[in-house]
Amino acid sequence: MTTKYDNSDATNWSLETRTIHAGFSPDGETSARNLPIYNTSSYVFDSAEHAANRFNLSDAGPIYSRLTNPTVDAVEQRIASLEGGVAAVLFASGQGAETAAILTLARAGDHIVVSPRLYGGTETLFKVTLPRLGIDATFVENPDDPESWQAAVQDNTVGFYAESIANPQVDVLDVPAISEVAHRNNVPLIVDNTVPTAALFRPLEHGADIVVASTTKYLTGNGSALGGVIVDGGKFDWTSQRDGRDIFTNFTEPDEAYHGLKFADLGAPAFALRARAGILRDTGAAPAPFNAWVLAQGLDTLALRIERHNSNAQAVAEFLEANDKVAKVNYAGLESSPWNATVKKLGLAGAGGVLSFDLADADTAKAWKFIDALKLHSNVANIGDVRSLVVHPATTTHSQSDEAGLTRAGISQATIRLSVGIENVDDIIADLNAGFAALD
Repeated sequence: MTTKYDNSDATNWSLETRTIHAGFSPDGETSARNLPIYNTSSYVFDSAEHAANRFNLSDAGPIYSRLTNPTVDAVEQRIASLEGGVAAVLFASGQGAETAAILTLARAGDHIVVSPRLYGGTETLFKVTLPRLGIDATFVENPDDPESWQAAVQDNTVGFYAESIANPQVDVLDVPAISEVAHRNNVPLIVDNTVPTAALFRPLEHGADIVVASTTKYLTGNGSALGGVIVDGGKFDWTSQRDGRDIFTNFTEPDEAYHGLKFADLGAPAFALRARAGILRDTGAAPAPFNAWVLAQGLDTLALRIERHNSNAQAVAEFLEANDKVAKVNYAGLESSPWNATVKKLGLAGAGGVLSFDLADADTAKAWKFIDALKLHSNVANIGDVRSLVVHPATTTHSQSDEAGLTRAGISQATIRLSVGIENVDDIIADLNAGFAALD
């Protein structure tokens, strides 16, 4: 007799259990225990009427894998469960997901208020690419000060955007305080939760409305598959108005692509539905089923890995802070960090696996010499791998930033970023000691 598994009670399970079980039960035909890879482009309809119902959205079943795929769907359900959202949409990359989040929300003539402490590619998106499409952004002066966000609001502002734990300055966003300012202005707060993941912090529980993440990083955890995700919190009112006019016309105006459908009428998952039926459909930034499957394998061990990343990074940060060849360490887990109080306020069990530090009396050449001396650490423009990684942000991940942008992100030519892996921490520290020895 085949044993049947039922995950209908997944909402009552702990996060550790949901990382393994949410979103998938063995299917009725094969009872395969592991998630299958549905490597197909398209799906057979039962009848012409059935096909029409799929296309007019009255039947939510799969049409074409650019829109939906059973493997992808299972992973989307799992991530939505972990973040506490009503729906999730998977994309081919993290950059694809955050771009889609803004295009779902805004149109030409709209404005976004943005934290200045961002991954370099995200900064370029807001500074260069989106303005070419008519969507402007203002980088707030001090993202730690709620009133700095208020000061950046304009009559055409439609949203706030920030990272929960920024890369590489490792500052921690006071999500409750910033979401209050966003909601005071009837706009949503979008939070990039790539660095902590839901295993450490869930922004939707603290007032955020939309979560985005690069699944390439900690969620997959092994550096083998690109991906990104949008998670819809399902609580924001897309019919909000300002001065008697609709703010979110993408949701309140009839969509000609769907014969006058208004996405605001679709209830809690309206943002996710528009992200899929509009942006994903038109841009084609769909994830490969195999990449979604690789992501699912990573999610199985997410909770365990995050615990080890946190403990190792804390130990490395303390080691660096005690080293006289280090001028500054950016890690919110340190008592000396200006964001340590926010870590405690939010109840975080750690500050994540990413940290950065500035070598004392260093320039680019000295930073490169340190990096090139490392053997265990891989010089990689990625974070969230089980392996320890190192990079020089000013000449790699943030090389498109000007001096003002580097300063906003807390980066100098002396800055080195580490993504602390899950190896034995003594081996990680020994490798860093080799880097310091090379400077003698």
